[in-house]
Amino acid sequence: MEYTSTRGGARAVGFEGALFSGYAPDGGLFMPQNIPSLDRDTLQRWSSLSYRELVKELCSLFITAELIPRNTLSDLIDRAFSRFRHKDVVHMSRLKDGLNVLELWHGVTYAFKDLSLSCTGQFLQYFLEKKQKHVSILVGTSGDTGSSAIESVRGQRNMDIFVLLPKGLCSQIQELQMTTVIEDNVHVFAVHGNSDEIDEPIKELFADVDFARKYNLMSLNSINWSRIMVQIAHYFYAYFHCAPSMDTTPLPVVEIVVPTGGGGNITAGCIAQKMGLPIRLVTVVNSNDIIHRTVQHGDFSLSESVKATLASAMDIQEPYNVERILWLLSGSDSHLIKTLMERFSSSKSLKLPEDLHRKLSETLWSCSASDEDIVRAMRHCWEENQYLLCPHSAVAAHYHYSQPDSFVAFLSSTPRCCLAPASAAKFQDAVLRAGLVPQIPPEITALTVMETRSTPLERGQDWAQVLRGWIEAVAQQW
Repeated sequence: MEYTSTRGGARAVGFEGALFSGYAPDGGLFMPQNIPSLDRDTLQRWSSLSYRELVKELCSLFITAELIPRNTLSDLIDRAFSRFRHKDVVHMSRLKDGLNVLELWHGVTYAFKDLSLSCTGQFLQYFLEKKQKHVSILVGTSGDTGSSAIESVRGQRNMDIFVLLPKGLCSQIQELQMTTVIEDNVHVFAVHGNSDEIDEPIKELFADVDFARKYNLMSLNSINWSRIMVQIAHYFYAYFHCAPSMDTTPLPVVEIVVPTGGGGNITAGCIAQKMGLPIRLVTVVNSNDIIHRTVQHGDFSLSESVKATLASAMDIQEPYNVERILWLLSGSDSHLIKTLMERFSSSKSLKLPEDLHRKLSETLWSCSASDEDIVRAMRHCWEENQYLLCPHSAVAAHYHYSQPDSFVAFLSSTPRCCLAPASAAKFQDAVLRAGLVPQIPPEITALTVMETRSTPLERGQDWAQVLRGWIEAVAQQW
């Protein structure tokens, strides 16, 4: 299994090479050269597997046994999930009116990114220990990625992590989950800018190939293939727990509704679909609706500015993983993708070719939700089920509740699963805005009295240059 850049200008690498990379050297993103195709017998066999076992099966398709022996891979994944609060790692809540909610947030930071990052952290540690190597991990976050990435590598002697968070634009709990981690290898920067602005200095450092190579620079954002790979398991688990039967021909379709920001999770869904899983994908966004406009009209163009919403982790205007989806749908046409993405990079505006837009709109359905829609969905779900949704999960629930007579549709047609990326406990302001009462676990409450540490990055500073200085200074201590 080799991995190639979506833009075709970088040599193919194995899983280890993709794992330790950020962007490919040509500015693209790594993808497997071939997506495995699963037959009906395999799907039927997998249908009884636990989430943990599904992750192992899927990872073994993308990581050769020569690179990580199967028993070792199994042990690494078991270790990754050892800190999860739920015995099944994830949990399906079956609510009224056919609303199935797959809770992906039972990890340390109460967010779905714990699932992929805990595994990725174990894979990194495996290779680093074998090679006695040190890496500098550079992460930009809109809320949840930073804390999950920190937890996956905190205290590790052969990794230093540099996390950029948008000061004041993520929830207080999200920020505290990053700034209260006082470890020698954790470096948090509170940036006076939004999520898209944070990405710019990160791209600049990765584009400096000599610097990136000298300091073993890598990313744990969803540009990292390892995260996409683990997330494919969400879709198989959701399908097997919602499909009415595995004995019909053809297998039944299940609709999976995916709250979407940077697009990593929906990319994993597209790969699951390409592997042969009979799912219909719905990508749901907040008022930052570039993906919705792209699906509906082929308009991959920035709005005037990022809008601050209740679903703050999805306040993203440049969903970089769309590049992976377009590459998949173009038949791996790296020349086309390079042309399109360079055009978007220069003008921040792109009209998809008609054929590519048609394939995208056949692959994905889409929906956007305003803050008012989010609040209504949170209230509706509570009143009907006494179940608290986080604002991001509520974006998905909004789609469910907006379908005509959702209960009748549930009885007569396609079952639906909404992915829940985070616990409502992390978004107390949104819960209060909906007129509901937050339910706060003690470990979340404890954050408010803990010591914090972060370095401010002000507007007017050269953020990339500041980061260079920190990475160089830390490297002198290796």
